[in-house]
Amino acid sequence: MSVRARRERERAERERLIVTTARELAESEGWDAVTTRRLAEKIEYSQPVLYSHFTGKDAIMAAVAAEGFTDLAAELRAARLSATGPRQAVVDVATAYSAFAERRSALYDAMFAHRADPPPTGPGAPASQREVFAELYEALRPHAGDDDPETFTETFWSGLHGLLALARSGRLRPEDHKRRLELLVGRFSG
Repeated sequence: MSVRARRERERAERERLIVTTARELAESEGWDAVTTRRLAEKIEYSQPVLYSHFTGKDAIMAAVAAEGFTDLAAELRAARLSATGPRQAVVDVATAYSAFAERRSALYDAMFAHRADPPPTGPGAPASQREVFAELYEALRPHAGDDDPETFTETFWSGLHGLLALARSGRLRPEDHKRRLELLVGRFSG
């Protein structure tokens, strides 16, 4: 193996360590706890080494979010493909999406609350974000009727995300979460 190949491998491993450590720290203590100084201490490298990989915390969060979109897309795809029919696909996708947001709240925040990517179907949108939209789109497309399927999907996604954001911030009654999901799914798949 050449010296150059080894250095590239080590650089990729260091970058992976930075992203993994940021993700773990955010999940355990929240994003406010993730600072370049704290990350440097945890991975046992200097802050300049971090900055040789990322321009700052926002860039690290973007890398974490890209991973999150990949993970979410995989979960939505599995839910959609295992569904027994078109309506069940919407139910299963909405349930998987909701479970992901609840189970991985800091990751979900990096994906949606702390970043402003282009629209998921727009130019420049990260591939992993387009994959999430594609899974939602495929589940909802059979129900769009005369509506533009992309707009229909965006509206569903907005409703789903809004329900989750309001519930997570304590603005909705927790005991009615399942019923709200059922209502949303019913309106978009009925």
